[in-house]
Amino acid sequence: MKHFVTLSLFISSCVALAQSNCSELFISEYVEGWSNNKALEIYNPTNQAVNLSGYFVVRYANGASSATVVNSVQLSGSVEPYGVYVAVLEKLDSSGTGQEAPIWDSLQARADGFYCPVYNTSNAFYWNGNDVVVLAKGTLPANGATVISPANIPGFALVDIFGKIGENPANSSGSSAGNDGAWSTTFPYNNGQGVLVTKDHSMIRKVSIQKGVTNQVAFFDPLLEWDTIPAVIVRLDQNGNPVLGNSGNPILDGNWNSLGTHDCQCNPASINDMDELAYSIYPNPSGGTFYINNATAIKKLQVLDIFGQVIMSREVQKQKLITLEINEPKGVYFVKIFTKEGRTDTRKIIIR
Repeated sequence: MKHFVTLSLFISSCVALAQSNCSELFISEYVEGWSNNKALEIYNPTNQAVNLSGYFVVRYANGASSATVVNSVQLSGSVEPYGVYVAVLEKLDSSGTGQEAPIWDSLQARADGFYCPVYNTSNAFYWNGNDVVVLAKGTLPANGATVISPANIPGFALVDIFGKIGENPANSSGSSAGNDGAWSTTFPYNNGQGVLVTKDHSMIRKVSIQKGVTNQVAFFDPLLEWDTIPAVIVRLDQNGNPVLGNSGNPILDGNWNSLGTHDCQCNPASINDMDELAYSIYPNPSGGTFYINNATAIKKLQVLDIFGQVIMSREVQKQKLITLEINEPKGVYFVKIFTKEGRTDTRKIIIR
């Protein structure tokens, strides 16, 4: 408990230095998929490229109130202005089984970098739905037993917190023993009631969020700043029927379509638009009515649900403004744009 108090005091001491909107990296997507399919998407809301070597990820496992260097990993690479970096657990051996099972090919294809191949060296990317994931600044020391704290990590600063440090949420039976719990959709979000959305789901940061969480929360409501989609979807044929494998069971695909881009209010229109195709979709989120402005270069568009199924297809005449009326339940959808020059672009939209 001593280390948790130290961390809490540090968080409190940083309230006066709270980051302003669109000024610092934050986590834009959290993937807790089946088996070893784990990933973090990190978004850069600034107009300058950011070197990730000064940042690290740390996992507070199973309600732990402290963590060490072994629970952490230093990042590498860089993230472009208004771009994202997708970090994925490094389990790539196609012959691996059990704890060494490989991540799915479709997730490997989304990765900008792989991390933590050996659990005993660094277990930062081995989270389950009940673990807290933190993005922080600083340089990790070589000693794996060193506790993560301002005193021990040169340049330490909290950047973003996913979850509530020191809390081990329950599973659907109400038990918090083990590591099969998750934060859920029903207050107080930690007792297993409602849908367990931080387990076997991806969490996508809402468009309106413009900075990370740097204060310990009283209750971690996972839907306050995040939208959620299932980790896997059933593959469907052209008639909308499940495609069956050799075993006779439906084939499941990883639901990674949202990884690799992030819509945020920090994005200026010139960056958020696709090169010379200067259209924009607004408002986003919306109650179901969207407008596409500067649409003269668009030939066709489709609206897809989170399962990748086309729920609307429309040919576009030469017009500057398109109105889309989407009469579907609230959630995350995708607009796929086909241009007259043969290019395609996909944008995430949210119905609330």
